[in-house]
Amino acid sequence: MTAEEVSKRRRATYLAILSFGIVSMFGDMVYEGSRGLVPDYFAYLGATSVIVGVIGGLGDFIGYALRLVSGVLVDATRSYWFFIFLGYGLIFSIPLIGFSGLEIAILLVLIERIGKALRSPSRDTVLSVIGKEVGAGRAFGFHELLDQVGAVLGPTIVALIMLSTSNNYRFTFGFLAVPFGLMLIFLIYTYKRTTSVPLPARLEKGQKNEKMTRPFYLYTFAVLINTVGLIPYTLILFKVSEIVSPAHLDWIVPLVYVLIQGVDAPAALLSGYAFDKFGIKFLVLPFVLSIVAPLFAMFNSGLELLIIAAAFFGLVLGMQESIYRAAVSQLAPVSSRGTAYGIFHIAYGAGLLISGFVYGLLIQFGLPFVVALVYVLATQSVAILLLLRASRWHKVSAAS
Repeated sequence: MTAEEVSKRRRATYLAILSFGIVSMFGDMVYEGSRGLVPDYFAYLGATSVIVGVIGGLGDFIGYALRLVSGVLVDATRSYWFFIFLGYGLIFSIPLIGFSGLEIAILLVLIERIGKALRSPSRDTVLSVIGKEVGAGRAFGFHELLDQVGAVLGPTIVALIMLSTSNNYRFTFGFLAVPFGLMLIFLIYTYKRTTSVPLPARLEKGQKNEKMTRPFYLYTFAVLINTVGLIPYTLILFKVSEIVSPAHLDWIVPLVYVLIQGVDAPAALLSGYAFDKFGIKFLVLPFVLSIVAPLFAMFNSGLELLIIAAAFFGLVLGMQESIYRAAVSQLAPVSSRGTAYGIFHIAYGAGLLISGFVYGLLIQFGLPFVVALVYVLATQSVAILLLLRASRWHKVSAAS
């Protein structure tokens, strides 16, 4: 292959990643815009910190747990685009939240998470195949950067609407129908651009997918423990809401979420390049950084410390959304990658559910800071040890 042909293929690869990124950008404007406001809206409807923490964790757990089902199904059927369209379509539930009471609003949040579960393994598999030309870390990092443009714009728009309408939840959530419509238009365009991408073919009768390796399972368990020890963003925002709501400054809550997403974006891109250079062992950095956000969030209820906690959470989140996924592409065979992403995400979702419950209890019952300190240090120490072992095992298996 000539240098010109290689250059042309790389340009086509980046254009395909760009197309996926634009779809994710508009999708994130909708559901990330809402996620910055949902904890405050739930509190407005009378929810407690435990309810906010558990529902946030439950929604993520359901969404991540169902990725195993959708991952297995996509590996069996190879119907990647069917699951991508269905999953993105369920984002329609978000603009309806502001017209609902607490019970229906919870249901709509869960529907959106189900949609995320349906599309993610298929999208990540297609993206990992496309990104092989330029490197998995770069592909997922670049995609996440574009994804986070929407994740910053969404909460920013939500905050501005809340400010200009004197906290009109109904109009604010309803406005998110606009970027949802744009997302559908660009999704159709992306499908037409990428239909020529050679995805894994259907299995012949009697043929089986390749099995996952031991390093993959150990790595996934390390991510589970890492997530268990990281305070959820929902509870950081809940604590912010407790401070600003009495002064009717609820528009500040989504702005703190904007900060999280704003830090997330460059962290995803830069860590993607670092991952391609240093490999799985680079994930030690986000595991160590996962210690910081919980400690700042749990030390006291000061707004300044909560903002610092949000910034560090965004830093870790950017790496979770890019290089955590990129690592799966190195540890799992392409024929079983949908299943691998499903297993990985169910572990990640379980970690979110557990952390939401644990930190929700710590906040509601006002337990001493030392309890949070011991919990954070214990979980992240175990997670780092597991990660290092998975990295060594992967190096040995790759050399053999």
